Amino acid sequence: MSISKKDQPYTSKLRGVAALLGEVAPEAATQKAVAVTAIHLPSQQPRRYFDPDKLEQLVLSIKEHGILEPLLVRPRPGGEYELVAGERRYRAAQKLGLAEVPVVIRKLTEEEALALSLIENLHREDLNPVEETEGILQLLSLKLNVAVEETISLLYRMQNEAKGKVTQNVLGSQSGEEVKSLFDSLGLMSWESFASSRLPLLKLPTEVLDALRRGEIEYTKATAIARVKDVSARRALLLAAIEEKLSLSQIAERIKATRPSGSQDSLKERIKQASSRLQKAKLWDSPEKQQVLEKLLEQMEALLADE
Repeated sequence: MSISKKDQPYTSKLRGVAALLGEVAPEAATQKAVAVTAIHLPSQQPRRYFDPDKLEQLVLSIKEHGILEPLLVRPRPGGEYELVAGERRYRAAQKLGLAEVPVVIRKLTEEEALALSLIENLHREDLNPVEETEGILQLLSLKLNVAVEETISLLYRMQNEAKGKVTQNVLGSQSGEEVKSLFDSLGLMSWESFASSRLPLLKLPTEVLDALRRGEIEYTKATAIARVKDVSARRALLLAAIEEKLSLSQIAERIKATRPSGSQDSLKERIKQASSRLQKAKLWDSPEKQQVLEKLLEQMEALLADE
């Protein structure tokens, strides 16, 4: 009798763990119903935030249809289990007061269990950019066997080498190849895109980062609000953006309104900053942008000619 993928819901994911960590896939699983009270959350949980509305929707779905996909657990001493994947279903079952839930039991190491939790988390449809960034960093750290801070440092070194800013000694190394391999296996984005667009998220002000993690605001709006230096003004704008559901253009208008009204010192500083950025920008490689620059330069020269 052949066993379908539906009967082995975690087979492909476990193969993914083996591919990502370079380990042999764990032995066959056992599927049965176990008491909810016998299942415990792990000490390291990749997921931090659960949308209350979506969790309530899942509760209603389980109440009507039951749990369609078993939870994945690993055995613990004394006939108890540690949850590996399926925390939303576990929480929904607790809310409903279910006595038992269907589970798949596998013998997994700490590393395999954490990796599988991370992989399942990374393939959720409702994953926000912060959760995705943190999950990928945890998975990279696990693969490289280094701390998250070291992983971030490695990615920045790879980025600088790729841009030709420093001599290459990481890109072709074993660590560099492992980073590339993991991103290829995940299929979510390239390591270059992750380093340039996701790592900066970690530098956002705490209140902005928390709002983004909770899914209260979009990434582009969060980064715009984060540019406001005044802490009180930034927090007020963040609150308004969430409560009033401000668009990105409305946020930009409010930021503009808080700036000094075109004082001479402010204008001089803006010109100085623009000039500095212009020297470092890669505008010279684009003929279209060069044409725009030429027009702007002509206007500036005409303005100076009146002096």
